[in-house]
Amino acid sequence: MRADRLLSLLLLLQNRGRMTAPELAEELEVSVRTVYRDVEALGTSGVPVLADRGPAGGYRLADGYRTRLTGLTDAQAGSLFLAGAPGPARELGLGAELAAAQLKLQAALPAALAGRARMIQDRFHLDAPAWFRDADPVPHLARIAQAVWDQRVLHTHYRRWGGEVHRALHPLGLVLKGGIWYLVARAADSADSVDSVRTYRVSRFLAVDTAADAFERPAGFELAAYWRESTRRLDAALHQQTAELRLSPRGQRLLPMQFGAAGVRALADAGPADAEGWVRIRLPVESEAVAVGDLLRLGTEAEVLGPPELRSALAGTVAALAARYR
Repeated sequence: MRADRLLSLLLLLQNRGRMTAPELAEELEVSVRTVYRDVEALGTSGVPVLADRGPAGGYRLADGYRTRLTGLTDAQAGSLFLAGAPGPARELGLGAELAAAQLKLQAALPAALAGRARMIQDRFHLDAPAWFRDADPVPHLARIAQAVWDQRVLHTHYRRWGGEVHRALHPLGLVLKGGIWYLVARAADSADSVDSVRTYRVSRFLAVDTAADAFERPAGFELAAYWRESTRRLDAALHQQTAELRLSPRGQRLLPMQFGAAGVRALADAGPADAEGWVRIRLPVESEAVAVGDLLRLGTEAEVLGPPELRSALAGTVAALAARYR
């Protein structure tokens, strides 16, 4: 562990130039006293670490010194696909590996390219979770990820809508969607077919245990292709009917925030505005009970014109609310 830390300290100085002891301690997640000891150890081993005193002081490497000890470990190389998502990397247990891999890559780059990489890192940041929603608790994510990587059977205790189930799964892949982790897996006792693959929300696993047995992935299975088809089927299953609405100008601004891509598409196909700026749209909605709640979020900025059953259900809900607050 200390050898890894010394290498990280060396690469930090090489990539970033002068750094203070507190800055190094924060990056390495150690105490300032530990940094002092590590810098002394580097100097004893022949690395020319210079200490500049004063307000603008800190540690730096002697001009022209560069290390070539930049080989990536398997875990560090595997973490690079998460280079733009440090939060998910930490959840997968790869935060330290990702940081070390980035340092090694920067150290191996020519000075001009390393500077550009740092500039991009300073100017762009990915924050995966949606607004105003806490991330799902995923205490079993790291173990699930390891089972995906090792192709090991998982014995799971899972909470679904109809109750809790115990199931042995073949974990095929993990997907991060809108800040929520999903496991794509196949039941161990199911037929050896892509059609038996299902999606599980990682936060609903109550317990997981990795078995010693390995499994074979279904022939021809591709995670990205499965996810595209799965989301297409889910969208078709959820949006079973189409609502006809009138929207005020403010309602038109609210629609994309409340209904996402479906709202954007509906507005793109809207009819011409009337004298007061209201437009008519056709919006895919879920079942009647869900659609009523969703459409109420638009308040008085929308009027449901059809289908008649949905308009009647919405009117009944509004009347019940009016009676309650009268």
